[in-house]
Amino acid sequence: MYRTVFRIAKMDCPSEEALIRMKLEDLDGIRSLDFDIANRRLTVWHQGAYQPILQRLDSLNFDTSLLESAETDSDGSGLPPAAERKLLWQVLAINLFFFVLEALSGLLAGSMGLLADSLDMLADTLVYALALLAVGGTAVRKKHTAKAAGILQLVLALWGFFEVLQRFFGWESLPDFRLMIGISLLALAGNALCLYLLQKSKSREAHMQASMIFTANDVLVNLGVIAAGVLTWLSHSKYPDLLVGTLVFLLVGRGALNILKLSR
Repeated sequence: MYRTVFRIAKMDCPSEEALIRMKLEDLDGIRSLDFDIANRRLTVWHQGAYQPILQRLDSLNFDTSLLESAETDSDGSGLPPAAERKLLWQVLAINLFFFVLEALSGLLAGSMGLLADSLDMLADTLVYALALLAVGGTAVRKKHTAKAAGILQLVLALWGFFEVLQRFFGWESLPDFRLMIGISLLALAGNALCLYLLQKSKSREAHMQASMIFTANDVLVNLGVIAAGVLTWLSHSKYPDLLVGTLVFLLVGRGALNILKLSR
C-alpha cells in the first residue's frame, strides 16, 4: 500500500472535490481519498504506481503536482458508502433549495447577480448529484449523466452572458438592492451549513480534525452580490449588478467545462 500526497492548486471548494472523486472513481487500486481543501492537498491510499492517478488529475487542469509518495501500513479508510450518500443528499438538498430561491428572487428583483448566483448553486447541485451516481452507479451511467449536466449548465451560462449584454446596452430599471442583499445573506448561511456538514463528517478522521474547509468560490460570490446590492443602493447604477453577474457566469461556465471533461 502506498500513501501519495498531491497539491491541487485550483481545488478550493467541495464542488471540485466531487469532480476529483468522480474522475478517480473507476481507477483500479485506489483504497481511500482524503481531501484537505484549506491547504489544497489530496492524499491517496493506493496500490501500484501513482502515475495513473496523476494523469487523471492532470486531465482536469486543476494545476496538480506531486508532493510525496511512500509505502504505508494504513489504508486511510474514510466514510462508508451509506454515510457518504447521506452527506451528499444533505448538501444537494441545501443547494437545490437555494437555487430555486435565488432564481425566483433574481427574477423578482431584476438582478443578474442573483440569477448568476442561483446558477452557481445549480452547478453545485449537479456536481453533488453526479457524485451520488458515482457512489453506487456504473461508470457509463455516470459519464452520460455528466455530459447532460455539463451541457445544461453551459447553455445556462451562455444564456446569462446574453442577458447581461442585453441589459448592459439596453435600458433597464435598477435591481431591487434590498432583495439582493437579503437573499444573498440567506445563501451565505446555506453555504456555511454545507461547510459545517462537510467538515463535521471529516472531523471524525484524526488527521483532518484540525482542518478548516473553506468554500472560497461560493462565499465570494455571495459577498460579491451583497457588495453589488450596496453599490447599487449608493450609486443608483445597474452596472455593479451586471459586473458581478458576468463574473459569476464565468465561474458557472468554467464549472460546466470541468463537468464535460468527466464524460470523455
